[in-house]
Amino acid sequence: MIPFTGEDEMTNPIALYYWPTPNGWKISIALEEMGLPYDLHLVDITAGDQFAPEFLKISPNNRMPAIIDPEGPDNAPVSIFESGAILQYLARKTAGFYGTTERERIAVDQWLMWQIGGLGPMAGQAHHFLHYAPAMQPPQDLPYAKDRYRAEVARLYGVLDRQLARNVYVAGDFFSIADMAIWPWAHLWERQEQTLEDKPHLARWLETVGDRPGVQRGRALEAEKRGEIAGDTKAQSVLFNR
Repeated sequence: MIPFTGEDEMTNPIALYYWPTPNGWKISIALEEMGLPYDLHLVDITAGDQFAPEFLKISPNNRMPAIIDPEGPDNAPVSIFESGAILQYLARKTAGFYGTTERERIAVDQWLMWQIGGLGPMAGQAHHFLHYAPAMQPPQDLPYAKDRYRAEVARLYGVLDRQLARNVYVAGDFFSIADMAIWPWAHLWERQEQTLEDKPHLARWLETVGDRPGVQRGRALEAEKRGEIAGDTKAQSVLFNR
């Protein structure tokens, strides 16, 4: 596949359905890093936009992000939900950020799945029980849940730190969609009540990735709309069925 090199090769922008969350940042970062033109469609998950019939046609699991690429396979439109599937599709489309050998692609896939099946869900639960549940009415301050998810996130960051002791980036010496998937969650380590004092390689990687202009642009996309939902009973009702 010929790598994508700029807007001149793509006449119709990708439609990005997005809200500024770690999962949303994965795709805004990827689009910025890959130089792909896109139109932004905000999906306010605190207001219930994710349940709109029009959005459910694109993302039947009522989760963002999602994309519609008008220039999909065979130059026909394609809609994609699930952040991991979107990242893999965009990497194939642009022939970039996925390694250059089958062994490198295997490494990328391993760490991408590690984020999807491990770090994302566990860090998400840590956020929930450490910050959101105690602010509910009535409060759900559950020490066991807080300790469980705080400890599991710490274990996962230990795994990541050991991997980064051997590699510049997560899957090797090249920046990949695995880094794009992991960084949005990992850079929130303080909110997950973690420490980097014993994880120098993770700290180095967080700074290295965070200094990339494409990552900065993707992270900043509509960042002002990212609010604190702890104590927001309306948002809790939408997000947590409370």
